[in-house]
Amino acid sequence: MAENCPTYGGQAVIEGVMMKGKHHIATAVRRSEGDIIIDQREITPWSQRFPILKYPILRGSVALLEAMVIGIQALSFSAGQFAEEEDVELSSKDMALMILFAFGISILFFVVLPALAIKYLQAGIANNVLLNLVEGLIKVGIFLGYVAAIGFLPDIRRVFEYHGAEHKTIHAYEHGDELTPEVVQKYSTLHPRCGTAFIFIVLLVSVFVFSFFGRPPFFQRVLIHLAILPLVAGLSYEVLRQAGKPKPLLIFRILSIPGLWLQKLSTREPSDDQVEVAIKSLQAVLAAEKAVNPQSGVAESV
Repeated sequence: MAENCPTYGGQAVIEGVMMKGKHHIATAVRRSEGDIIIDQREITPWSQRFPILKYPILRGSVALLEAMVIGIQALSFSAGQFAEEEDVELSSKDMALMILFAFGISILFFVVLPALAIKYLQAGIANNVLLNLVEGLIKVGIFLGYVAAIGFLPDIRRVFEYHGAEHKTIHAYEHGDELTPEVVQKYSTLHPRCGTAFIFIVLLVSVFVFSFFGRPPFFQRVLIHLAILPLVAGLSYEVLRQAGKPKPLLIFRILSIPGLWLQKLSTREPSDDQVEVAIKSLQAVLAAEKAVNPQSGVAESV
């Protein structure tokens, strides 16, 4: 992919795929009748409304929150199509509650529980860096266990297959290949800009940043983790951006490797029908943005 080529990304949803460009998103869902329905919307990036949000570090936290909002909207649409309810639309209150719930669960499993474990382990670990590495390994273990466990559920497995279809389609587009199921299927289900890779980088960066805070007691440890979360997310986002470039530096290629390994849990090989849905989604975004122009815009994650 050329350096100035626009990049696109998205996420898997229920029986479909959402793709995101700079100013448009499209969610394609295959309904029970077998047809594909597409919801295409124009979006205004928060960084466009508030230019200060374009600056490095700061843009990472904002992009994460913006991606959550767009992702929940896409899931809402796909759930409505799956349930054959045409007009399912989340209210602002429902959206806020879902985001708070997602953050609450994440904080419980990736901040509170690891900090509680460290409370009982730190007496036997003298080195602060090693202590934080142990905490990081606990977080990674929780994440791996969660993804591996839900992968056994048939419905989630299908979502993972659509996740693989999304990555394959993005790869084909980035290589300038024809967007047909036969061509797209030859590409990998793994992609360096994936959200799964982002989670791993967040865990890694949090170990590094927290090493500067010594070994505070349990409640202080939790509060510090929460306070530095925007910084950790911002730094991780910058690492992910560099790793997703066509020719990243060696250090960023190395940092992206564990994230690619983790995607073996969160992606599955899709069927041609699933790839077709991902292609329809991307084509809808490309058409909306008239993306034949290499300068048409950038979407930040896959």
